[in-house]
Amino acid sequence: MRTAMKSLVKRAQKGDADAFTQLMQSQMQNMYKTARAVLKNDADAADAIADTLLACWEKIGQLRKAEFFRTWMTKILLNKCKDILRKRKEIYLDGEVQEFPAETQEYNRVEWLQVMKCLDEKYQLIMILYYVDGLTAAQISDVLQMPASTVRTRLARGRQQIAETYCTSQQRKNTTAHLQQEGNCLES
Repeated sequence: MRTAMKSLVKRAQKGDADAFTQLMQSQMQNMYKTARAVLKNDADAADAIADTLLACWEKIGQLRKAEFFRTWMTKILLNKCKDILRKRKEIYLDGEVQEFPAETQEYNRVEWLQVMKCLDEKYQLIMILYYVDGLTAAQISDVLQMPASTVRTRLARGRQQIAETYCTSQQRKNTTAHLQQEGNCLES
């Protein structure tokens, strides 16, 4: 973790609102991408982020090690996303029809969304946390509360699914090798 971020975390833990604001602004793009990938619409993503900001502010004093801030914050965000998905299910079970906004072009990488659509749901979040948020397999394991070996397996299978969907047989071998090599670089 960068020294500046660690310093911001420590200041925020002491009640410095400006430090907390700077800290959260530095994480805003990653939070949006993660929430948007899980919830599939901007309004719910904004709600999850707002709830996460509040929860982080209220509980930042409980964070034991500043270097785990990003993992801790992502875990809170994913729990807020799960809460929204649970509420969404309740709405559907009640028989009401809820309208959700159509996909927007505001998401920085429309191509990434297209790639994610081809993946099984169990691979999507792990791929986003790994490639977009830059978390390691161990951090994802902690956030999602699953064994690191499961995370690595799902990363490999997700890469394979992408290769099978978008590449010819020769390209598939090269793409899979490239993604694995890229993954190995991020692991260290």
